[in-house]
Amino acid sequence: MSGIRRAGGRDSAAAEGAAMLLDALPHPVVLVGGSDRITEANTAAETFFDASAAVLRRYPLARFVPFGSPLLALIEQVRERGAPVSEYRVDIGTPRTGGERIVDIYASPEPDGEGVVLMLQERTMAEKIDRQLTHRGAARTVTGLAAMLAHEIKNPLSGIRGAAQLLESSVEDTDRALTRLICDEADRIVKLVDRMEVFSDERPLEREPVNIHVVLEHVKRLAQSGFARNIAFFEEYDPSLPAVYANRDQLVQVFLNLVKNAAEALGDRGDGEIFLTTAFRPGMRLSVKGSSDRVTLPLEFCVRDNGPGVPSDMTAHLFDPFVTTKPNGTGLGLALVAKIIGNHGGVIECDSQPGRTIFRILMPAFAGPDGKIEEA
Repeated sequence: MSGIRRAGGRDSAAAEGAAMLLDALPHPVVLVGGSDRITEANTAAETFFDASAAVLRRYPLARFVPFGSPLLALIEQVRERGAPVSEYRVDIGTPRTGGERIVDIYASPEPDGEGVVLMLQERTMAEKIDRQLTHRGAARTVTGLAAMLAHEIKNPLSGIRGAAQLLESSVEDTDRALTRLICDEADRIVKLVDRMEVFSDERPLEREPVNIHVVLEHVKRLAQSGFARNIAFFEEYDPSLPAVYANRDQLVQVFLNLVKNAAEALGDRGDGEIFLTTAFRPGMRLSVKGSSDRVTLPLEFCVRDNGPGVPSDMTAHLFDPFVTTKPNGTGLGLALVAKIIGNHGGVIECDSQPGRTIFRILMPAFAGPDGKIEEA
């Protein structure tokens, strides 16, 4: 085991036990000594900073956090006060650690020394779940709106279109273009309402164990034979992945939408790439509203592209209805994707920066009658 190891006169068994305990923690923990140099780090800290404990010990903490980070000032406060200090929502991300990394920081004096113990708790997943619940609430709003539109708009539109068709047969040729315009626009609005009516479909899902790789291969074939024929596809699949308990047709709809979005973002560039990845991520658990149960979401499915990315001011609202980056988009595609994944008890989120946009889906695995996760 790498992680924390303390030398000195302490009992070796006690030191080994403490090291195992700290390595078992899911949050990064580091000990900062004199000159703000990292002296110890647990396994989670190695993963967080993308460096082994041996490498971390060679450098001061400032090497691994942004210049002028409030984390460094926090350490000084702990030393001056001799008491624990906490700070919330601090960005300590660097290009090395993959951009923005929002954490809560808990700093405390070392009990038997002069160092400062830091524990970092990432806020990313908690905020993703909060946003996911917001997306579901927005989808429910569209559900009610769709039901209303179907009755209040489609019926009058059929009358308007019928009247325009009658006029078309009796007007001059110069005016016939106007009656045709009325019919075309009426048809366009009906299609928009039809798309929104999908949100009002609250029938129980018909689910079964689904092999996600079969779904992704089907979506890839559809894309390569049409809208993504000039884009290179790459697969990074976990062949031992268990089945996902889902509706196969709806999963096809989800991934076809995500792949089409990626292809449209790439446009006609010659180096466009789309990556389809699957992985098993144990440990992700989510509280379900209205239930005391906690659902495990170990299945991770990603659609990644090397396009220009999503504008930063739109990322948090990307799954809200009527939000779109396309000039002629309706903003309903990703809202429907979020609704489908939410109905399956899953979570979807987008991480985007220029040259790398990832749509990540976390979903529950299929469990048999005995509660054990089963393969597809």
